[in-house]
Amino acid sequence: MFGKGQSLTLGSLTLALFSMMLLLVSAHPAQAATETVLYSFTGGSDSDVPTGPLTLYNGNFYGTTQGASFGGVGPGIVYELSPNGSGGWNESTLYTFCALPNCVDGEYPNNGALLFDSLGNIYGVTQYGGTYGYGTVFELSPVGSNWSETVLYSFANNGDGAYPVDPGFFDSEGNLYGTLFSGGSGASGGVFELSPSGGGWTEQLIYSDSGTWAAVTPDGSGNIYGTSATTVFELSPNGSGWTPKTLFTFANAEKDGSDPNGNLVFDNAGNLYGTTTNGGKSNAGTVFKLSPVTSGKKKGTWTEKVLYSFKGGTKDGADPYGAIVFDSAGNAYGETVSGGKDGVGVVYELVFTASTGKYKEKVLWSFTGTGGANPGAGGWVNLIPDGEGNFYSVTARGGTDNYGLAFELTP
Repeated sequence: MFGKGQSLTLGSLTLALFSMMLLLVSAHPAQAATETVLYSFTGGSDSDVPTGPLTLYNGNFYGTTQGASFGGVGPGIVYELSPNGSGGWNESTLYTFCALPNCVDGEYPNNGALLFDSLGNIYGVTQYGGTYGYGTVFELSPVGSNWSETVLYSFANNGDGAYPVDPGFFDSEGNLYGTLFSGGSGASGGVFELSPSGGGWTEQLIYSDSGTWAAVTPDGSGNIYGTSATTVFELSPNGSGWTPKTLFTFANAEKDGSDPNGNLVFDNAGNLYGTTTNGGKSNAGTVFKLSPVTSGKKKGTWTEKVLYSFKGGTKDGADPYGAIVFDSAGNAYGETVSGGKDGVGVVYELVFTASTGKYKEKVLWSFTGTGGANPGAGGWVNLIPDGEGNFYSVTARGGTDNYGLAFELTP
């Protein structure tokens, strides 16, 4: 189980150093997986449709909801799930956003994971709302037993971007890097930098490309990696700004996959791993690996290898949303939003065979509706490992009232 003092988030990468590493969890023997529902959302004050990835901090889970079951853009909340000491979990609503159009405090915190600083303050984004209606970056600060919200920045869609997707990560200087779905040059999305300045924050759009639904990932040299709708890109600091480089373009949907989604993950050899929600042999999405070419005429370029192409249907997942995580044996784990026995998503494992260097997919869990449905629908999610072989995440639908749930999976 998780201990106090730990902070872990795969979607938004609380610590830059953590995001440079391949996440290792304990390998486990083959056995039937079991699911435990930690909390089933009711659609009341606890809202509904949890779509943002879970964040672990001090033994508790934190996340966001869309609040959109009744149509349109709902208020959405920031919530906490805490173990109650009796094997269950309690939900606490830390902040409820305004449900009306263009609320100044922000609305629809539906995608990105939450970040924590060393003082326990929470940072996140809302896709809409703010002063101009194009989304916000917000901070929640504990005040006694309550939480106070401060809007750090309201996007204006005036050269600064619009509709933020994920708060990304903090660098060592306290700058925050995140992604946007729109508002860049030619109304495309991009990457923003938010810097503390004179007691406030200043924002600049440091990269524009076709919209993204994923977080950005740093390496150990100050470079930033991310995905757009059609590419994997790298941003390198040049002393006065950032130099962009396209590492790979998804030009052939059947061969390469298409529509990358979720943050990229490094291994210790410098390879990048990610998922595409579409494309592949059955147009049901892929898991891919990008490797840098270190010698020869193509030195400095990257090559892609599809590790697995989903087939869809009842015996396989379809439309993988979010990043993958690895265990110590090199096996990979992730979630799909659809496919499986009931068509509402699966948790999958890609079993690695060292002698062949290939992966074979195994469905660990097919969601059933009451046990959860559609993880990542409307956003994207990641599995959170506990180091003992268990995984934690959320589904956007399913549960007692079909408002979504948080679960633990023991393979």
